[in-house]
Amino acid sequence: MPGSSRNWGLGLGEAQRGWSQEWVEAYRAHSGVQNRPQLELITPFQLYFNPELIFKHFQIWRLITNFLFFGPVGFNFLFNMIFLYRYCRMLEEGSFRGRTADFVFMFLFGGFLMTLFGLFVSLVFLGQAFTIMLVYVWSRRNPYVRMNFFGLLNFQAPFLPWVLMGFSLLLGNSIIVDLLGIAVGHIYFFLEDVFPNQPGGIRILKTPSILKAIFDTPDEDPNYNPLPEERPGGFAWGEGQRLGG
Repeated sequence: MPGSSRNWGLGLGEAQRGWSQEWVEAYRAHSGVQNRPQLELITPFQLYFNPELIFKHFQIWRLITNFLFFGPVGFNFLFNMIFLYRYCRMLEEGSFRGRTADFVFMFLFGGFLMTLFGLFVSLVFLGQAFTIMLVYVWSRRNPYVRMNFFGLLNFQAPFLPWVLMGFSLLLGNSIIVDLLGIAVGHIYFFLEDVFPNQPGGIRILKTPSILKAIFDTPDEDPNYNPLPEERPGGFAWGEGQRLGG
């Protein structure tokens, strides 16, 4: 698959804003190397996924940075950015609305599986696979949405990941990244949306309580009786019982 703004983060969800900020920092650092080589801030060789460097040299940051680099600015880069922003936002404001912790857990689960699979395939950057995973989950949860691809193709949303993979193939790119994103997206969708609703099915994916405590707003207790100062209007100043009444 193929100037900074002060208000760039306005309108983004909490999880999406955090992810976008990390990507921007990684991109700025890489741009600094390309435009000002004398600074030598960072290079893609310091970001890519390398199991040996991670586990033997403890360069743990590579587990995260390999998801944040999408290559030099170009058609493929812009394509990834548009799809990442669009479908990340639609998921967070759609099926994950009010469930930020579950949204973050999907990020972690997908990232873990991609990293695990990355040990067995020659992939050094997994950001594009992550984007495809988001597209796949959204498309399966919106099966009746009609899509139009560059005004040439009309199809139902579940075909979108496969159309993108075919487009990537036409551009001469490897489709291993797309297949990885589709596979991980399907595993998440099956475990989260399909298997629990089958006869005898159970919910295997459960968001850890610590993520709910961090990201989700606690539910209001329906039996809670607020203190007078917390009620609308505050204290009923000037009201009271008559002396001797």
